[in-house]
Amino acid sequence: MLQSAQTETLGSQQINLPSDSISDFDSNNSTPVPGEIRVIKRNGEVVRFDSSKIVIAISKAFLAVEGNSASSSKRIHETVEYLTDKIVRIFKRRMPSGGVLHIEDIQDQVELALMREGEHRIARDYVLYREERARLRKKLNESEKHPEIRVEDKNGNKVPLDVGRLKVVIMEACEDLEGVDEHLILSETLKNLYDGVNYKDVCSALIMSSRTLVEVEPNYSQATARLLLDELRGQALHHLKVAESATQNEMKILYPDAFKAFISVATEDELISPLLSGMDLERLSKELRPERDKYFTYLGLQTLYDRYFIHQEGIRIELPQVFFMRIAMGLALKEEIPEERAIEFYNLLSSFDYMASTPTLFNSGTCRSQLSSCYLTTVPDDLDGIFSAIRDNAMLSKWAGGLGNDWTPVRSLNSYIKGTNGKSQGVVPFLKVVNDTAVAVNQGGKRKGAVCSYLETWHLDIEEFLELRKNTGDDRRRAHDMNTANWVPDLFMKRVSENKNWTLFSPSDCPDLHSLSGKSFEKKYLEYEEKTKSKEITLFRLVNAKELWRKMLSMLFETGHPWITFKDACNLRSPQQHVGVVNSSNLCTEITLNTSQDEIAVCNLGSVNLAQHVSKENGLNLKKLKSTIQTAIRMLDNVIDINYYAVPQAKKSNLRHRPIGLGIMGFQDALYTLGIPYGSEKAVEFADESMEIVSYYAIDASCDLAGERGSYKTFKDSLWSKGILPIDSLDILLRERGTDYLQVDRSERLDWGILRNKVMKGIRNSNVMAIAPTATIANIVGVTQSIEPTYQNLFVKSNLSGEFTVINPFLVNDLKELGLWDQVMVNDLKYFDGSVQKIDRIPDKLKALYSTAFEIEPRWIVDSASRRQKWIDQAQSLNIYISNANGKKLDVTYRMAWLSGLKTTYYLRALGATSAEKSTISQGNLNSVKPQNDADRNAKICGIDDQDCDACQ
Repeated sequence: MLQSAQTETLGSQQINLPSDSISDFDSNNSTPVPGEIRVIKRNGEVVRFDSSKIVIAISKAFLAVEGNSASSSKRIHETVEYLTDKIVRIFKRRMPSGGVLHIEDIQDQVELALMREGEHRIARDYVLYREERARLRKKLNESEKHPEIRVEDKNGNKVPLDVGRLKVVIMEACEDLEGVDEHLILSETLKNLYDGVNYKDVCSALIMSSRTLVEVEPNYSQATARLLLDELRGQALHHLKVAESATQNEMKILYPDAFKAFISVATEDELISPLLSGMDLERLSKELRPERDKYFTYLGLQTLYDRYFIHQEGIRIELPQVFFMRIAMGLALKEEIPEERAIEFYNLLSSFDYMASTPTLFNSGTCRSQLSSCYLTTVPDDLDGIFSAIRDNAMLSKWAGGLGNDWTPVRSLNSYIKGTNGKSQGVVPFLKVVNDTAVAVNQGGKRKGAVCSYLETWHLDIEEFLELRKNTGDDRRRAHDMNTANWVPDLFMKRVSENKNWTLFSPSDCPDLHSLSGKSFEKKYLEYEEKTKSKEITLFRLVNAKELWRKMLSMLFETGHPWITFKDACNLRSPQQHVGVVNSSNLCTEITLNTSQDEIAVCNLGSVNLAQHVSKENGLNLKKLKSTIQTAIRMLDNVIDINYYAVPQAKKSNLRHRPIGLGIMGFQDALYTLGIPYGSEKAVEFADESMEIVSYYAIDASCDLAGERGSYKTFKDSLWSKGILPIDSLDILLRERGTDYLQVDRSERLDWGILRNKVMKGIRNSNVMAIAPTATIANIVGVTQSIEPTYQNLFVKSNLSGEFTVINPFLVNDLKELGLWDQVMVNDLKYFDGSVQKIDRIPDKLKALYSTAFEIEPRWIVDSASRRQKWIDQAQSLNIYISNANGKKLDVTYRMAWLSGLKTTYYLRALGATSAEKSTISQGNLNSVKPQNDADRNAKICGIDDQDCDACQ
């Protein structure tokens, strides 16, 4: 065992043990260098990180147990070198821009590394040694006062640390939160401060001390958010010259002044529209609700802080309630009494009952109010049109729009070019340009540009299209950053089911296939197949449909792309069949709007927080849900008239058809509240019931708006005008596809007859509903995204704002009621990667309720989606989760999706992308994200890496 004495004899060799093996740094190396990692020693001294000290510490631990024989020395040397390198890489990954570590953090990682490598004897002695040293230090310092700490303020002056204010801020942060310990946060914070610390690092120490405790108690997430608020208030109030800083309670007085000062400063610097200054600011300022700042989780507020709040040269000048009011004001600018509507919109947003999409949150009320979420384009088959479409992509992406491109019209490889008497290079080289454009134009510098390219399954380039995301092959014909999707006609799926052949064509030989669907497509397709037999068409390829389907699924599993989307379901159920064709979906596969060379389809998104409209006692709160949806539909419709359009084709389309996409999020949270397992018939029934109610109220609200403002321009001859609602359009799909290939529940709960008659008189929007991924806005309001099942009950989420420990608060509360929530349970959850299935202490009822995404059979996900789809006039971003995926499972699941009437699917989540570090809980270490293998990295998990799937939401 390592002894606490100063020296120890190992065999014939005597080794001197310093008082702290790792913390014996050269004090002359304390001058900070930008970007470097520094270490706080226990005496408060800050020194440079020195990996050689880790080598010494681990080596002494091995020598103390194994001795220094020749047989063990080589193993010790190699193991120590490997462990040290591993520890150093962990800190560099966590602190890529440098920062300050506490000596205890380093020792924690040493202990953890020893345990992971199976060096349990060494780790045990190392732990005992640390405990003994801690006991001696505590005894030595019992009679000593806390050393005086001076803080470098904003002016560079060193002033005494205001411990009293720290206590007030922490006390406010912990107010009304069960299970959080304000004394623990304070002691951990003081441990990480040193004489001369910058005031910004004091804020960081507060936040870090609280966030490390989230895995033990979910309420620390809210406490951490409130501590972050203190930093935000310090920035904004100082810059706006309202106050140097303020506590949460003081904001009751200061918020109105901060709001008016923000409007003045932001208008003067052209950060927001001058039209906002013309509204009654005094009235609006009185409507701000400071207490709603407390609603945030840490992940939610940090996301807003990093990516949404308006700033000047990195200094945030927008506080949360000012942020929500600015968005509401921007959406109410063209209302008859804008202040009244702004207050209505503000209350909906700030209460988290509903949240607008990311582009709206970014840009509402600004000088470039690009508020729309998605843009769909059709690319023509000529060089000028192709590069015009790529330019449109760049302009639309610049202002934070997600893009869906239909590339089916472009002729295939080796097809004839009349103008040059040459042969085409096909679609793929142009897609490489699209890929690079999306990377270059990164949505105004706020997040990565994102685009999805669609190709129909009969296109002659389809097989090369399937391989676009592969990591092997000619890189000039690869697009590693772009999303891709198959636009699959029903006839292909029938040929797969019947194990028949499938013919691939160039669209230059059969251009009308692109615009046909259902039986019309089948008839024309068969005619073209006959032309191949008569030699009228010579450029074609005959493949086995089932083999092509296998390749589609194989590439989907291997690369995550192309996604599977169904052309005929999208077109045959579209209410706008009379004015055009749905040629593709969008970036996230929930939008199904008409496109052409003259029109770029636009959709405007927002999501109802279902969790806020349900209670365990009463189920869905219909009165509240109706009120929320009425206001939400009005907000979405306002977007169309206020919106900034980067290209004229988008403006033309949006003003003619006025499509919107109201969706839901927090579906899993609602199930938890009701005590319903996701993988159950009750969950499927709730999916049906909740979406029917949302659909009814959404359509009704759009009709009411039409009574006030008029119907959209192309309403005549639409399905709406004929009284054909989304549920009725299933009859069209059934008639065209055939009864053998459609299995959809048709039950209803509400009286739709009254609404049919109302719709026939007029509706404001051509399309009303679409369920988007909500990856980011769900983080903001602190609920599970969209219609997703829980990924894990304890994991670390990585996004553009960093790494965040996420723990299921519903599970924690249920375990607390049973007296089962303790440190052992936390360790068990981490060991089993957030799964409760193998933890014997947990009752079977809770195991069923808290099954995670990969523990739920895919059929439950598809069944629930099918029940929703019958009520939705557009589509839903549906991720498919399959554990232990194989070809048969993929085949069955995706065929079931087609048979169940789904219009689209999104990512295939075939394998977990990350796992939680099995670190000790007592030290408060954060988990970290650890990739498993290449297949895992390809099958990205939306809840873990949301940098792609949040481009719309």
